[in-house]
Amino acid sequence: MKIGLVRRGYSATGGAERYLIRFAAGLEARGHECVLFTDREWPDDDWLDREQVILSAGRSPAAFALALRDARPEGRCDFLFSLERVWKCDCYRAGDGVHAAWLDRRARHEPRWRRALRALNFKHVELRRLELALYGPKSATHLIANAAFVKAEMHDYYGTDPDRVTVIPNGYDAPVIDDARRRQYRLLGRRAYGLDDDTTAFLFVGSGWERKGLRHAIAAVETLASRGRKVKLHVAGKDKRRPRTRVAGVTEFLGPMAPNELTQLYELSDAFILPTIYDPFSNACLEAASHGLPVITTAANGFGERIPEIAGSVVPEPDGPALVEACESWLDPARLAAVRPANRAAAAAYSVARNVDATLACFEKLIKQG
Repeated sequence: MKIGLVRRGYSATGGAERYLIRFAAGLEARGHECVLFTDREWPDDDWLDREQVILSAGRSPAAFALALRDARPEGRCDFLFSLERVWKCDCYRAGDGVHAAWLDRRARHEPRWRRALRALNFKHVELRRLELALYGPKSATHLIANAAFVKAEMHDYYGTDPDRVTVIPNGYDAPVIDDARRRQYRLLGRRAYGLDDDTTAFLFVGSGWERKGLRHAIAAVETLASRGRKVKLHVAGKDKRRPRTRVAGVTEFLGPMAPNELTQLYELSDAFILPTIYDPFSNACLEAASHGLPVITTAANGFGERIPEIAGSVVPEPDGPALVEACESWLDPARLAAVRPANRAAAAAYSVARNVDATLACFEKLIKQG
């Protein structure tokens, strides 16, 4: 069969792009053809000689969805799989979750004036209309959610039939590192960052600091420091504005980091913290677990559903004493050392190949059903 794949835009380092490239290879290994529907041409080095259909689309999500509809993809492929919110497709991977739910969660953590201002932003209206087209009871599109709570939100906000939703967690392939290299990364890395053996190093990775709750992570680790605990928080990534810090010397902003630098940072750290307001499934959490770190996150993160299979802590909200208590529970060096090999083994099960195989199995089931 000829499978159409939909992705708006292109980034050489984008996770969705890496996913689609692997996914296309998996389709071809099973005898299928691929055609990519996008609004800019992908480099030959990435997409090889596979077919591309370049859409003349505006900048908004709705404009792209309209351009795809006008291109009549059903005449160019037998099955259409989209990673973007569109008006209609055979299967949609809801990697961004439910936008309406994200807006409600965000509203609980911001001033009333910002909520009122956001209500005037037409982009949010567009996204909710697209969600209604895909998730609503009139839609025949099959949906792939990366967590059970996203599937539940689809039903709660749009009345989605649960039988139309398949839950497939994200996948990640960790770099291969032998034990000697791990010890070297940790020893030299901690020395470079001025960390002694008694200091617990927490790590936060990512951009979009407001959504991912960086200010709450800072507050929790600073609270421990104010109680006399030897702690440090490293922040890898960048955003427009840094949250305020109140305890000097606890939080260090490292900026964007190259993959090899980030690998060493994971290895020298003791625990990963992501008190996110909303994350359908955080890849950064899976990356951290693959390096052996326990993950401290919220119930609004699909990754949290993998705990305690993967060692970590889940708190109900990003703010409050529960986050501080969760961080404090991971200060014991013996406990940290015990979970490192177990977490690496547990996270390895969530490979990209597993995700691709599960998605292809979903496709094959849908295609057989006609």
